[in-house]
Amino acid sequence: MPRAAPDAAQAALTKELRREAGQWLKAARETTGITQAELAERVGLRYYTFVSQVESGLGRVPIDLQAAWAAALGQEAQAFAKHLLGYYEPELFRLLFGNAARRAGSAKA
Repeated sequence: MPRAAPDAAQAALTKELRREAGQWLKAARETTGITQAELAERVGLRYYTFVSQVESGLGRVPIDLQAAWAAALGQEAQAFAKHLLGYYEPELFRLLFGNAARRAGSAKA
């Protein structure tokens, strides 16, 4: 069955979750003590502006780069990916991990 078009409320929630994910990623990067340019280099990106876009909520970390981002930020890849899933795909996160699982908080969620 095809997906229904997102309504305005869903679009606003998606935008807010992307913004929160970006804030979390920025905090993780700053805690690690690296710049956007250094993170981009470590994960194999040509331009640091992509990191800026992700941190501002305009983009998302591609699935095939999540392990590299986790390593660059000093985090365990599975926990990192699970944490991002809570922001990027909250309904899938709920289906996989239940309502009791926390999306926000540490990457160990």
